[in-house]
Amino acid sequence: MHRWLEAVREAVPVSFHSVGLSLGDPDGVDLAELDRLAALCERYEPALVSDHLSWSSLSGEHFPDLLPLPMTRASLDHFAAQVAIVQERLGRAMLVENPSRMIAFAGDEYSEEQFLSELVRRTGCGLILDVNNVIVQSINLGIDAVAYLDAIDGAAVGEVHVAGHAIEEHGKERLAIDDHGSPVSEECWALLERLLARIGPRPVLVERDNALPAFAELAAEAARADAICERSLAHAA
Repeated sequence: MHRWLEAVREAVPVSFHSVGLSLGDPDGVDLAELDRLAALCERYEPALVSDHLSWSSLSGEHFPDLLPLPMTRASLDHFAAQVAIVQERLGRAMLVENPSRMIAFAGDEYSEEQFLSELVRRTGCGLILDVNNVIVQSINLGIDAVAYLDAIDGAAVGEVHVAGHAIEEHGKERLAIDDHGSPVSEECWALLERLLARIGPRPVLVERDNALPAFAELAAEAARADAICERSLAHAA
């Protein structure tokens, strides 16, 4: 694996996107995982390093999903402390990705965009802005996707993700699932165009992990993302 990754690193900048630090774990970030990530960063010097606003382990047990925490001051204090630990160990700022959420908590004290903005202010971290995750929340939680994206400081955004999602019907209720197995939705493309027109071009990742289509379809989505980035240059000029 190292041979192939070294070849990629020589050709283009790389972005390390972790799913294992578990920043929201009440026991603290997984230090063994952090050490492994630090070793990879020292070897490959990636352009960007990131993880998620979530937790995936508790008392040494690991879970196969990225789980949400309440948007409270206590959660913010905890996340800020863990991000600081990661950044100190890596010797660089990290990016934190907005989560895909199916639920909100009754005790939430912040909107998610307020929470992320305060995390950036406190720690100096940047953000991965996953546009599809915002759409998922607009369906599941009733938030305004445009208002969410407009509330994020563009200077904090280091990378943008786009993807598709699945819809499950439960009686009269619809539940959006961030399945990484569907084509990027037209709504997601439109929001990406609007976002980059405001903040300028950013690295854009088209996420597809499951139900992979023919390569030509993946290449077409990548080309569409490239074209949107190119158009955003005119707004940034």
